[in-house]
Formats: sequence, C-alpha cells, structure tokens
Amino acid sequence: MLRVAVVGSGPSGVYAAQTLVQQREVPGVHVDVLDRLPAPYGLVRYGVAPDHEKIKSLQNNLRTVLEDTRIRFLGNLEVGGPNLSTTRLLDLYHAVVYCVGAARDRTLGIPGEDLAGVHSATAFVAWYSGHPDAAAETFDLPNTTSAVVIGAGNVAVDVTRMLARGEPELAPTDMPHPALGALADSGVRSVSMVARRGPSQAKFTTKELRELGTLPHVATHVDPAELTLDPAFTDDSALPAVARRNLDVLRTWASAAPTTDRTITLRFYLRPVELLGGPDGHVTAVRFERTAPDHHGGVVGTGVHEDIEAQLVLRSVGYQGVPLPGLPFDPATATVPHAAGRVLRDGRASVGEYVAGWIKRGPTGVIGTNRPCAKETASSLLQDAPALARRNLPDDPLDALRSAGLHPVEWPGWLAIETAEAALGRSLGRRSVKIPDWPGLLTASGATDHTP
Repeated sequence: MLRVAVVGSGPSGVYAAQTLVQQREVPGVHVDVLDRLPAPYGLVRYGVAPDHEKIKSLQNNLRTVLEDTRIRFLGNLEVGGPNLSTTRLLDLYHAVVYCVGAARDRTLGIPGEDLAGVHSATAFVAWYSGHPDAAAETFDLPNTTSAVVIGAGNVAVDVTRMLARGEPELAPTDMPHPALGALADSGVRSVSMVARRGPSQAKFTTKELRELGTLPHVATHVDPAELTLDPAFTDDSALPAVARRNLDVLRTWASAAPTTDRTITLRFYLRPVELLGGPDGHVTAVRFERTAPDHHGGVVGTGVHEDIEAQLVLRSVGYQGVPLPGLPFDPATATVPHAAGRVLRDGRASVGEYVAGWIKRGPTGVIGTNRPCAKETASSLLQDAPALARRNLPDDPLDALRSAGLHPVEWPGWLAIETAEAALGRSLGRRSVKIPDWPGLLTASGATDHTP
C-alpha cells in the first residue's frame, strides 16, 4: 500500500487525491487530505462569492471525491506549525503533495496604504465568505458612501458587485449573518473599479463583467473617452474572443447614462500613486496618474493626476504564495521550485515531496486549471512509487498525530459542522449559514483544541 498525504483540500488537493486513487498502474493507494481548517473545499468554500451558487455547487463534486473510502479528510492540522513539521509529515507518509495555494495579496507600494479604510480585496472576500481567520475584520460600511476597487480581474469584479448588491439578493446565500447585516447597513452609493491599463487588457471574464450590469437599482457606467484611448477600441479583430466580448459589453455601458442613485463606474488608464487621508487617519481619496498606451502592451505615465473620493479602498492586484516552513521557496516567483511537480532542493528532486496548484505554478487559471496541474504532479508521484513504497512507516499516521497533541477533525466532524450551519440558518429564517469563527467551527465539529 502507498500512503500519501495531500496538504490542502481545495480543488488542486482534491483533484490530486482523486487522480491518485483512481489510477490503475499503482494499486492500493490511500490518501489523507489534510487541511489547516476544520472545513474542506478551500477557495470554493471561502473564495467563491456567496451569490455564485452555480460555481459553489462544485463543492458537491469535491464532496464525492472526499467520501471515497480510499480518501480520508483530516482538518484542523497546521502543517509547518510547531506540532507538525514537513519533516515529521514525511516520516508518516510515503509521499506528501503540497497544495497550499497563494494566501497573501500583493500590495500597491504607494504612500498612504496604511490609512484606515484601506484593505485588501482578499481580506474583504474572506470576511464575507466566513473564513474563520477573518472573523475579526471590520469594514466601516455604514460611514462609506464612495468606494474604490483597484484592479481589473474577477476578484475585483466580485468585491465591486458585493459592495453594490442589496440585502434582499444576499439573504438567500450562505453568507455569515454579521457580514450580511453589515452590508445591509452599508451607505455605499458609488463604487469605482479602476485599472491602470486599458479595457482590452483587463483580466475579468465576460460572464463576471456582465453581472455588474444586472444588479437591481444599480447603474453601471464607463467613460467613453477611456474606451477610445485603447488602441483596440476601433479595431478589435485581432483580440482574443474574451477581450472582444468584454469591449462589446463596455461599449453598451458607455452609451448609457446613470439613472439611479447607486452607481458602478469602470475606469481605465489610471495608475494609483497615493492614498490621501484626513486628520483622523482615515482614507478620503485615491490619487491616480493618467496613463497612456505605450503600444508595446504596457502603459506610461502622463503626469496628469486625478483624485477619486473614497472612504473605503480595496486593492485587488493579485495574489502571492507564502513560504511554508520546511519547504524551499523561490521569492521571485512566490512558488516552490519543482520539476513536473517534484519539489526541488538545491536543484535536485526531493524524495517524496511534491506540489500542485498555485504554490506550484503561481496564481493563474480558473478552478478547472487545477485538474491537469494536479494530474501532472500525480503522474510524477506514481512514476516514483516503487522507490517510495520501500520506506517503512507507522501503522496509522492518525495515531501518531493524536499522540503529538493534535486534534484532527475527521469527515464526521465536518458533517457535524454542516448540520450546525443548517440549524443556524433555520434559526435566522435563512438557508444554511456559515459559522464564521474558529470557536464556533470547532465546537460544532466536536474538536477540543486549535492552535492557530
């Protein structure tokens, strides 16, 4: 029997586990899927917007995999922490596949980023998605009338949409009740989503973009002058299909005047250079420099500046991987060095250590991109299986984990969390509602301890 640990229960981790147990070349593979959280599914549970129920339904597919008798879920285990080092984990398993994602957002690196009211979109998403690490986050929405979102990817679109949505559309979701209440009391009337480059270079998908134009009682607008700055505006025939469709959507918004008191405005060719604050240390505006196409795919500054009022600023300019203690890390790419998923130490493959997902390739692609990525890594592991299987291991790593003072949450503990969240929703007159804090999750799961 080949015993494998997969660290991370998001799509890349689950797809890796699925590939390993369903292949036929190496019989008898058993996988433990470990996660720091007591709940599985990673960013599908804690990153997909609550109102995107079709995408969130992917949890059902991941659930089917995790219920395979050859796969065991073990939550509430922090690999790389004081009680479970990467070295110790490799003592318990023939191989370890790290699928730990990219947990840190990129910063703007401009003056004023430490002002109150300036947050990462990552933190905002975690808060409204009920991630227990974000339970203490606060966003002063009642005193915010104007918000600025910096970025032009799908996450930027998500947080823009959530700021503009009304409570009636969000109440049917699994959003934690405190976040729902805060958004219901929001004073936001204007959201500006701002990109430093042109619309043809934006990273959002057309489906996400179109949603901004379908929100009840919200007008979506684009400055026609900023569209025409884009060299592709008059001839988009050479653009990828997604960019052409995006331009078509933006053209319709450029021709429409705002008709409500709540607006979303998409701005282009503006680069943030400073965050301005008042005497109380709270952000009041974002200063942008107008940019222009350099005709080589980038932009150049023009020296012309514009201030956009904001009491809330969310930066959404990408994610970065973070080092996991005990694993090599390349700070230039914010990934673990690897060859076809095999972890490299000093340029040589480290026996029994593998990576998949964002920590392997960087924060690129969509959820489905994780499947071929995980398959490549699993293929490398299976090629190495004859050598890996010769290592002697303890009978059951779960006993060793418990002996080390750890308190894993197994699958029945997760099912107990689901039951508690359904009961919470019923008590609030809603559907299932997420428990957003560590104590609540662990109490529901039956676990007795957690050391973050």
